[in-house]
Amino acid sequence: MTLHEIEKQANEIRKSILTAVYNGKSGHPGGSLSAADLFTFLYFEEMNIDPANPKMEDRDRFVLSKGHTAPGLYSALAHRGYFPVDELKNLRKLGSCLQGHPCMQETKGVDISTGSLGQGFSIAVGMALAAKMDNKSYRTYCLCGDGELQEGQIWEAAMFAGHRKLDNLVLIVDNNDLQIDGKLDEVCSPYPIDEKLKAFQFHVITINGNDMSEISFAMKKAKETKGQPTAIIMRTVKGKGVSFMENIPGWHGKAPNEEEYKQAMKELERIS
Repeated sequence: MTLHEIEKQANEIRKSILTAVYNGKSGHPGGSLSAADLFTFLYFEEMNIDPANPKMEDRDRFVLSKGHTAPGLYSALAHRGYFPVDELKNLRKLGSCLQGHPCMQETKGVDISTGSLGQGFSIAVGMALAAKMDNKSYRTYCLCGDGELQEGQIWEAAMFAGHRKLDNLVLIVDNNDLQIDGKLDEVCSPYPIDEKLKAFQFHVITINGNDMSEISFAMKKAKETKGQPTAIIMRTVKGKGVSFMENIPGWHGKAPNEEEYKQAMKELERIS
């Protein structure tokens, strides 16, 4: 796919995020929208995966450490062909395969169940280490929230990954600068994120995470990096693509009502 085609796909995924959360009457649109470009690039361009064989042994792995942004992951999986797009309307409903946080037993394409913040990155480090020990070529990608970096377990995992030189591991930080209680630096600042990760022996790349060309550049550099893990710090806009959601902390975990949903979809249709 060309970058333009991937951008158009990302816009469709944003629409699906809103449709899922609206129909579920709950969920987390803000951080799902900020990371929509990343979800799209990973599943449509970057990762070695096969929707027809979701448990393929040599597939690349993805860990959504900030598991509450499952609507973004589910939308990417649906559009990539793991399950019907219409299933997104069943988000968070009893009996649905799409629960509020990713569940590997219920949802095709989900590599690991996540939701308790801080733990996903440790799991990703274990996956990357397993590949090294088994002489496998698959790579592991992990998406964390910037507020999630307040969890101490993140830094224990980073210390281990750097020490073990896990160059098949890519940590991606969705740095939209907002968490549920407000601005990151006002709640509990993790800055400077880049210097801290460098101290743990990571190759650090800082990009505009809502720019497909910059995501593409960073992923290429990550593959070229040998002897150390890579961290991609994505500066993003929370609620990206919907004017009244952008940079508003209240949209961290709230579903739009009917009027808001229609307005949001109208804005995204104009982008199409």
